[in-house]
Amino acid sequence: MKIVLKNVNVFNPHQKLDEKGVDLIIIDGIISAMGKNKGNAVSDAKVFDLQGKYIVPGLFDMHVHLREPGREDEETVITGCNSAANGGFTSIACMPNTDPAVDSAEIINFILSQAKSHLVKVHPVAAASLGRKGEYLSPMAELYEAGAVGFSDDGAAIKTASIAKRALEYSKMFNVPIIEHCEDESLAGGAMNEGLNSTILGLPPIPSVAEDLLVARDILLAEYTGGILHIAHISSKKSIDLVREAKKKGIKVTAEVTPHHFTLTDNAVKGYDTNTKMNPPLRSLEDLQAVIAALADGTIDCIACDHAPHSPEEKDEEFEYAPNGIVGLETSLALALTELYHKKILSFEQLIEKMAINPRLILNISIPKIVEGELAEISIIDLNEVWTVEKNKFFSKSKNSPFDKKLLTGKSVGVINNHKMFFNGEFFGI
Repeated sequence: MKIVLKNVNVFNPHQKLDEKGVDLIIIDGIISAMGKNKGNAVSDAKVFDLQGKYIVPGLFDMHVHLREPGREDEETVITGCNSAANGGFTSIACMPNTDPAVDSAEIINFILSQAKSHLVKVHPVAAASLGRKGEYLSPMAELYEAGAVGFSDDGAAIKTASIAKRALEYSKMFNVPIIEHCEDESLAGGAMNEGLNSTILGLPPIPSVAEDLLVARDILLAEYTGGILHIAHISSKKSIDLVREAKKKGIKVTAEVTPHHFTLTDNAVKGYDTNTKMNPPLRSLEDLQAVIAALADGTIDCIACDHAPHSPEEKDEEFEYAPNGIVGLETSLALALTELYHKKILSFEQLIEKMAINPRLILNISIPKIVEGELAEISIIDLNEVWTVEKNKFFSKSKNSPFDKKLLTGKSVGVINNHKMFFNGEFFGI
């Protein structure tokens, strides 16, 4: 099939590419030509007039929960990939806290086989310890050879400094990160951020120092071992300060933040909506402001949504007993555009770096090129479309979002990858 994307702005900061109002021609999934009025010479093509819209290297979310194997009622590899495509992503990394955990080559092979023919490419993150129990190191060499792009006990920190130290030592060997959910287990177990609101609402608190302690531990271990550390869903001001100082010292540490941690504070919990319950919890305004500053100055390297699907039956519990997490793939880009780009906190270049380029650099994955002869892996973005979130239209199996009915500016129009295109809610081969 021949595809002509007419009148688009093509932007890839990694290539230093910034072309306005050109045509991009894709034949059998491969970029054939790019330039002014190039599409006029192509016959028998499917033409999309994308005046004013942007084509960028395919967006990448490095923190997604697909729930398969184990909780296919909440999400599967395929429905998670459908959700990713609808949100503008061509690639995702899936976390290992499935049932069973991703701690064997067989499970990695299963996930890869499920996603093999999909538009969205899935990169598994394997468990750092067997069963994510923190007692014995997982077979990291075997998992890496099977396709693991990182290691994590996500859902909890690696339990002991001894296992974390060994994992970081191995991370150097494979040049992949140890991705840490930083939370001191002895201080965990609450329902929301510790502060005035937790006292008023009568909910058991989680102090921000629970995050800070593990960030400090892991930075010290990364410095000692020379290992590669990535802090998942960073949320507290102190943790951000620790990462900033570690980077100045040349320690190999990177960090990600979720859209809900740069858009919401613990004030959102006042209605006891369980879709405002997540881990790490929504923090104070001071923490949110620190997140915004760290995004702007580069301390936080990337945006990742921590897509965490849950069934409505589980979320429809008392706040204290409901599970943590929200779906995020289909609102992540739009929230970033609305709250960061349009408010001039990040330039469009910085936003694409944090949502397409830096995640791949962190995971040692090649960055798509927008150039003749390359397989097309692109996202198409309308920076200015105003729309309202409707969770019932999500492609995800689960609908647990605090952003339902929120008015946003900017969204994905479509994605192309793996000889397939998603546009206007439909998939088709190209």
